[in-house]
Amino acid sequence: MNLLENKVVIVTGASSGIGEATAKKLAAEGASVMLAARRKERLEALAASIGGNAAWQETDVANRSDMERLAAATLDKFGRIDALVNNAGIMPLSLLSADRVEDWDRMIDVNIRGVLYGIHAVLGHMLERGAGHIVNVSSVAGHVVRPTAAVYAGTKHAVQAISEGLRKETVGKIRVTVISPGAVVTELRDSITDPGVKEALSKINYGIPAAAIADAIAYALSLPDQVAINEILVRPTAQEL
Repeated sequence: MNLLENKVVIVTGASSGIGEATAKKLAAEGASVMLAARRKERLEALAASIGGNAAWQETDVANRSDMERLAAATLDKFGRIDALVNNAGIMPLSLLSADRVEDWDRMIDVNIRGVLYGIHAVLGHMLERGAGHIVNVSSVAGHVVRPTAAVYAGTKHAVQAISEGLRKETVGKIRVTVISPGAVVTELRDSITDPGVKEALSKINYGIPAAAIADAIAYALSLPDQVAINEILVRPTAQEL
């Protein structure tokens, strides 16, 4: 029995990378997907490629009203929300001494506020139904802090803490899963504004495809309601940290 069939899932950051791969994977398994991101042209193209079980909503996850509209649009289109994949994130790495405060603010807005606003937008509906699943995409950086990643890791540690708090507050009703990817081939590095850091990361050649993370997300979502996968950490075989 395919437990993903007919589920309604919101996927943020769906215009590329892990979000796009996840939307394709879930739709291929029979789920209905609401695609959310800021790049509406990409969303429109992705929804068209998926077909009738996909819809899209231009969304800035750091905007509370946008996230509320996203949830409302999903309910209008599909009638319910079974799961949310809080995937949108940015990673403008730099040394703290580089003083890139604007990058810090952006990470806090997208990586923390975006997750919280996503939870806020769907949690009331899920609690009213007595069922739901929230998947928060964290990172290996939520476990290991490396130079240039202090603020990014801080945001991902926050995702871990928020997820655990949500799990304990909704135990028996809502399933909460944290997905922590290691190096993945996505556009995430494009958000780096520090030229030296960007060049150094360009030499890493062992990233795994986004589809590998999509498979992990689909696995967590596909299990029976009484089974909760609380965390999955996925690294390339060649990645040490």
